[in-house]
Amino acid sequence: MSADKQSDDSTTPEVTPWGRVAEDGTVYVRTHDGERAVGQYPEGSPEEALAFFSKRYDDLEGKVHLLEQRISTGKLNPDEALSSVKSLRQEVVEAHAVGDLTALAARLDALTPVIAVQRSARKEERAQRAAESKGEKEKLVAEAEKLAESNDWRNGANRLRDLLDRWKALPRLDKSTDDALWRRFSTARTAYTRRRKAHFADEHERRDSARAIKERLVKDAEALSTSTEWGPTAGRYRDLMREWKAAGPAPRDVDELLWQRFRAAQDTFFGARDTANAELDREFSANAEAKEAILVEAEALLPRLEGPDPDLDGVKKRYRELADKWDAAGKVPRDRMKELEGRMRKVEQAIRGLEDEKWRRTDPEKSARADDLVGKLEDGIADEQAKLDKARAAGDDKRVKQLEESLASKQAFLEMARQAAQEFSG
Repeated sequence: MSADKQSDDSTTPEVTPWGRVAEDGTVYVRTHDGERAVGQYPEGSPEEALAFFSKRYDDLEGKVHLLEQRISTGKLNPDEALSSVKSLRQEVVEAHAVGDLTALAARLDALTPVIAVQRSARKEERAQRAAESKGEKEKLVAEAEKLAESNDWRNGANRLRDLLDRWKALPRLDKSTDDALWRRFSTARTAYTRRRKAHFADEHERRDSARAIKERLVKDAEALSTSTEWGPTAGRYRDLMREWKAAGPAPRDVDELLWQRFRAAQDTFFGARDTANAELDREFSANAEAKEAILVEAEALLPRLEGPDPDLDGVKKRYRELADKWDAAGKVPRDRMKELEGRMRKVEQAIRGLEDEKWRRTDPEKSARADDLVGKLEDGIADEQAKLDKARAAGDDKRVKQLEESLASKQAFLEMARQAAQEFSG
């Protein structure tokens, strides 16, 4: 605060509570240790002399205020803050300025305990980060060791690279702990890489073996392609296909060519069989007409399953009678089979669905399990919310984001479980 702000009506222009101007132009400042000269201003008036040295005080007070702000907001680390306080206090003590220098020094002294608290907080924060880093690295090691024992050759290598990138992004721990965890992580990666290389070497051998097997299967398939024994030959082709799949892949440059020959032999046989079956289909047209008439009766049962009081027992009895007539009607043309069977199956599914719904609504065991699941999910969400509140209070943005995503997922699952419980109790 400047000297003119501290003066009152009884103070002469050349005298203030914090300083004065002597007749020879020497300017003095008053502190708790007494007066000391801070300079001279011989060319101006006493008022100008006091104003000049008071302006220096105002500038010094501005520095103190700025340092207070920087320390209070945590923009300086404790060592920088302490050094700045020490340097500025020396400047205040030796200042050639007029003002309450004692108060300025006291304000700087008051920052020391604040810095001590910040130092302690930062130490705890570093310890917490170290603990979190250790936990994350232990998770990475555990996953790497699990991958080292797995046979996920396609994704494992990529996943290990991802784990390595995450490891590098984490803060280092104390040397002994960090080195021990790294040795486990590195050992796991090395073990996986060796097993992966051995796997692909074995696979190369297996592909050569598969090539010989598939060449034999192709010859067998081509020999059967002109057979007219439809049933046994179709069964033999199924056996050949199982052998083909069991043989595994051959080298890429021949696998597709062998498959094309194998498939062409099958197509020749099944094409001839389809032509023969088409002749039979023409004989089954009358059966299709009989089944269409049965379908008209069966589909007419569906409205009786609707409404608040469906006639389930009556519909089931009549459907069984129609189903017997359906079986007795015999085969239908192949191009009509899917359509007709699909329509009949739709009626059967409607009856079965109503039966299942009736059972589901009266199953107390499922209702109890659904209520128990809702209770467990609600407890889990409460626990997750507590963790989220704690992370928010700690200002841990990364942890907050993870917990928010987890909480949203669990709440969605809870909503589904509640709906299911309402259905069971409805």
